[in-house]
Amino acid sequence: MAAFSDYADHDGLGLARLIADREVTPEEVLEAALDRADAVNPTINAIVHRMDAEARGRVAADLARGPFAGVPFLVKDLGVGVEGAPLGNGSRLWDGYVSPADFTYTRRCRDAGLVIVGKTNTPELGIAWTTEPVAYGPTRNPWDLERSAGGSSGGAAAAVAAGIVPIAHATDGGGSIRIPAAQCGLFGLKPTRARNPAGPLIGEGWSGLATGHVVSRSVRDSAAMLDATSGPAPGDPYAAPPPARPFLAEVGADPGRLRVALHTTGLDGRPLDPENARAATEAARLLGDLGHEVEEAMPTLDIPALSKAFRVIIAGNLWNVVAMRYAALGRRPDGEGLERATWEWAQQGREHTAADYAAALTAIHVAGRTLGAFFESWDILLSTTMREPPVKLGVLRQDEQGLDEYLGLLMDEMPVTPLFNATGCPAMSVPLHWTDSGLPVGIHLGAAFGREDRLLRLAAQLEQARPWFDRRPPL
Repeated sequence: MAAFSDYADHDGLGLARLIADREVTPEEVLEAALDRADAVNPTINAIVHRMDAEARGRVAADLARGPFAGVPFLVKDLGVGVEGAPLGNGSRLWDGYVSPADFTYTRRCRDAGLVIVGKTNTPELGIAWTTEPVAYGPTRNPWDLERSAGGSSGGAAAAVAAGIVPIAHATDGGGSIRIPAAQCGLFGLKPTRARNPAGPLIGEGWSGLATGHVVSRSVRDSAAMLDATSGPAPGDPYAAPPPARPFLAEVGADPGRLRVALHTTGLDGRPLDPENARAATEAARLLGDLGHEVEEAMPTLDIPALSKAFRVIIAGNLWNVVAMRYAALGRRPDGEGLERATWEWAQQGREHTAADYAAALTAIHVAGRTLGAFFESWDILLSTTMREPPVKLGVLRQDEQGLDEYLGLLMDEMPVTPLFNATGCPAMSVPLHWTDSGLPVGIHLGAAFGREDRLLRLAAQLEQARPWFDRRPPL
């Protein structure tokens, strides 16, 4: 076979099956991925570091006999190390830093048979719903090159939507798996807190707000990846409740009759964009047609307290990592090498007190109790992932805007996603809606702590009822 022309017609598990059945070789699959990257990455700027030689060496050796043996994969260039590869965190301040070892998550990906072909673009330190870092330039949405691919896993989502790889690593501290999935027409599941490991250098991301997983074109790839990577590692401070059975077994299982709470405003009470409200209402109608019970309801939350808690927790974590980087460079922290909003937010982390941090943790724990009680009466909380369809590049300018303006724009576009980071509950963005002009709008569905099984059953049901796999951007 001179070229694997059908590469984009398969998800990750499908490619692995073709390789296992010897219908195609791992080398042919890898070259198809690299050829696609050559063709589209100069346009969308999804990959900031290529690993062609390392990937070719990997497939030439004996591959791990995992569920994704021979499948090309991309790792987000934020917080997860690949031995010998740059780890830039979307920032000029980390220019030249190379990861000394594979992180726990990376090792598990390799054990699953995945072949890492590069690192994907991310906003500086992951604090934006768009991917436009000064260090590497903007990632463009494959559905409309003038629009954002989302963030902070925008490079990952653009690469999957553009057909470079079928699945890619992503992380989520306020919506950063679900938002780019929504913007790029993909499936994106944020797992329960501590479902996937954060080691070996830290125990948790952003004091438990952040977790990692993937964006994918199929639900089953996401489920199989969670089986491959989840579970506690030695030294983890805590762990998510173990699943009753493999997550892949939930794909195709009957979700039963679910009690679905619909809200067409943000949790702050502000209305969604009419297009997004229509998308949520249509999704509610589809769920009703599938036999679920849908009514309008939403939890009552102290949004100002929750917003302040996010601001304090992220500030403290930003200052911690920024100060450590300056120290490693033997430099005094002065903001050089950082974008304006990043530096201003990090400085707040230096100024906050221990009492401020304790109050922030109390606020997110109160939200967790509130949402936990809500899910005693409801199985699913339904909305849209973003407040409006994908916006033009340049709206959120991390390098130019002062912190108050920046945070106002940041939070305005996220009507629901941060709640599931604060509480640790799982949530997903499902690509069920496209605008008349062809832009994807993700439907957000959240469930109780530890209930990825429920979400995956429902996602698979929706995938069958309204398939999206063959919808591809005109790139």
